[in-house]
Amino acid sequence: MASVVEAEPFSNDPNRLWKEWFASGKRICKKIVAPVEFQEPIHRDKVRFVCISDTHEQLDKLLPHIPNGDVLVHCGDFTNTGDREELEEFNKAIGKLPHPYKIVVAGNHELGFDETEDQSQREEKFQGHGTKEGYKLLTNCTVLHDKMIEIYGVKIYGTSWHPLENFTYYRPRGNPLLDKWNLIPEGVDVLLTHTPPLGHGDLWKGEYRWGDVDLLNTIEHRVKPKFHVFGHVHEETGVTTNDHTIFINAAICSHDLEVINLPILFDVPLKPGFTKS
Repeated sequence: MASVVEAEPFSNDPNRLWKEWFASGKRICKKIVAPVEFQEPIHRDKVRFVCISDTHEQLDKLLPHIPNGDVLVHCGDFTNTGDREELEEFNKAIGKLPHPYKIVVAGNHELGFDETEDQSQREEKFQGHGTKEGYKLLTNCTVLHDKMIEIYGVKIYGTSWHPLENFTYYRPRGNPLLDKWNLIPEGVDVLLTHTPPLGHGDLWKGEYRWGDVDLLNTIEHRVKPKFHVFGHVHEETGVTTNDHTIFINAAICSHDLEVINLPILFDVPLKPGFTKS
């Protein structure tokens, strides 16, 4: 039976925990190259995933550079404020892509998606923005939130919670956020979140660790997915591993919201009894 994950002491001080765990070598984080190169053909016995995140109303500019695959995943912040016009433009753009399956999780900028949000806590510039139940406008993709979907036998779970205050889907670090990670079932092959775990693709402005320690513990001690895809920290696009899970920060835009990165690809071998035909 998998270990029960309890809230980590000092969860509110990710920098301290990173120094204690990663800088000391107690936890593993190795930078690696992208699992699949763009020119590699799509295999009949493998499911090709194409990963993007944090396109911030720039998806149209990226379209010519997105390779085909079986599953496209977008890990949030496809808008800047979640307003209806932004959602309609994103839905139109993602509808142009040929991928048979398009899976999306919302980010902190998809204002209005989280019905539990205390909107009075938003920054002034975000007041009055967003679309209630805006995810219903996204008819050209499947939106996952605290939900799992199975494609070609591959189990994919998506969730949008994060620890950044004053935005939609915010929960404080510690037990409130861990309660959401505890909803992630075991047996997941591909985990999609908006926020990174501690230590993997989470360094903001070269100084602050934005990753969540309880998400890391959930991944390493209980769920143990083959892949974890996220975004949120624009400066840290790339791939790392702890020698079991491959972590992918798929952020596309720079902090200035310019398209500077390409999608990241990976393959999942088909399980016995499953085909893509």
